[in-house]
Amino acid sequence: MAEHTLRIFSGNAHPELAQEIATILNVPMGRSKTTIFPDSETHVTIDEVVRGQDIFIVQPCSTPVNEHLMELLLYLDAFRRASVHSVSVLMPYFPYARQDRMAKGREAISARVVVNLLETLGADRVVYMDIHNTAIQGFFNIPVDPLSAIPVLASYFKQERFKNYVIVSPDVGRADVAGKYAELTDLPLVVMHKRRTSAKETHTTHVVGDIRGKSPIIIDDLMASGSVMRQLDALYNAGAVGKAYFSVTHPVLLPSAIQYLNEDDRIEKLVVTNTIHIPPEKRVPKLEIVSIAPLMAKIIDRIYHGTSLSDLLVLT
Repeated sequence: MAEHTLRIFSGNAHPELAQEIATILNVPMGRSKTTIFPDSETHVTIDEVVRGQDIFIVQPCSTPVNEHLMELLLYLDAFRRASVHSVSVLMPYFPYARQDRMAKGREAISARVVVNLLETLGADRVVYMDIHNTAIQGFFNIPVDPLSAIPVLASYFKQERFKNYVIVSPDVGRADVAGKYAELTDLPLVVMHKRRTSAKETHTTHVVGDIRGKSPIIIDDLMASGSVMRQLDALYNAGAVGKAYFSVTHPVLLPSAIQYLNEDDRIEKLVVTNTIHIPPEKRVPKLEIVSIAPLMAKIIDRIYHGTSLSDLLVLT
């Protein structure tokens, strides 16, 4: 039996996900408040006694990234000053993950900066999901649990109606992730090769694998601008048939992505998770949302009770 009381808290980034997790665990949501002052400063307060408790705070740092990150850091400081026993950060969407190295001279490694901030402010553990570069785990000096939504998303496609589909990696870099999808769904794998022509443009050069007479399920870790949808031409030119599906963990979904989704009749569905808050204007008919709350609740329960997580971690 755990010695310290389990408490679930949330910042403003995604309170719905935190509440869903708390409901599954049958734990009341912790009481706290975030206020944005007129000069744009963030102020947080914890509105209950948390001394000696094991705190899990849910805060994916999606848009507005800096506002949500700062809010999280202030909560970490507040919890430490309130003498909690431990504080674990559940950030399904890890910010600055694509800024993980120096691509050229004299630029910041922003992902490392985020890690340093979390550790300095007192996080005991960090849990994230389908991070863009798995090597970021090595930036940490505290325990990290790299979760994946692949099993949750793959289960969506384990139906008889998808027997004539293939899993498609949009580039070589996602091939390992696509391979895990293919393994879990027992579907064939196709990999697209693309070449970057500018900072914002890429061009598909060829498709590796047999997609003739098959329908595509294109996977990725996140979708922002939706440029991956423009790769459909290459797949159909290579012999793809029927309607296409996209499967993405993090639905950032800038306006261009929603436009592509709405206007391309070849796309049947974009299947995503709720790692980040999806506002009503983005919940278009072609968007299908599956919840990661049961997985997150299971992770929290095992961390709290000190049992193994290995069968829940999908390392690609």
